[in-house]
Amino acid sequence: MNERLRTVMLQRGYTPGRLARACDVNSKTVERWLSSGRIPHRETRWTVAHELDVDEVYLWPELLAERDADERQDAVQSEFVGVFPDRASVPRDTWLQLVGSATRHIDVLVYCGTFMANVMPRIADMLAERAGAGVQVRLCWGDPTSAAVDIRDREEGLRGALPHKIRAALTYYRSLVDVPGCEVRLHATTLYASLFRFDDVMLANPHMWGAPASANPLLHLRRLEGSTWFDGYRRSFDAVWETAQPWDQSV
Repeated sequence: MNERLRTVMLQRGYTPGRLARACDVNSKTVERWLSSGRIPHRETRWTVAHELDVDEVYLWPELLAERDADERQDAVQSEFVGVFPDRASVPRDTWLQLVGSATRHIDVLVYCGTFMANVMPRIADMLAERAGAGVQVRLCWGDPTSAAVDIRDREEGLRGALPHKIRAALTYYRSLVDVPGCEVRLHATTLYASLFRFDDVMLANPHMWGAPASANPLLHLRRLEGSTWFDGYRRSFDAVWETAQPWDQSV
């Protein structure tokens, strides 16, 4: 029995027949709404709610879960800006614009990240400039001595090259070690995605097994109220960052 619907109908002076005529349905259909708890189709629900001057969720509380799910889906779709088929497809101007326009946060989580210096030869100077403007810069590379890097090296068939590539990549950032607002750490975790955050923009580069990050797709996300993907990846970065160790340049 749908007591809420029955009570509101009585309060508003609606019989099953009157409500049926307003909704262009059979009176037996209205009786089934009352006796069996059956929920009308969406358009009919809206008509009922309008006629009785009440929110449809009050009449059918089960709809609340459906509405929440729809709102979550809308939030995911709105924070999803687009996708690049692979990281190598991201234009150089995009990276330059994102780094140069950041005002609060620049976070990087990678194993190696050699491409950054290749795409932006002045990357260290650019990051130092951003830090000088008050941006918090956090750079997190894979620890070349860690088991996680060794596993990744074997999965990609690099034959021991990955630790050397990481050490080579890190040389571009030596000047940042003593720059206020910049911090470089090494992590020893399994990465499921390389992450690049610039304020409320996140570029997430999921890793496919055995394939280099440059050949994997890249998600372009923006942070909104109620974001799920952006905030999930942000929390992922923070969790890895907490376990990472400050870069000892002798490594």
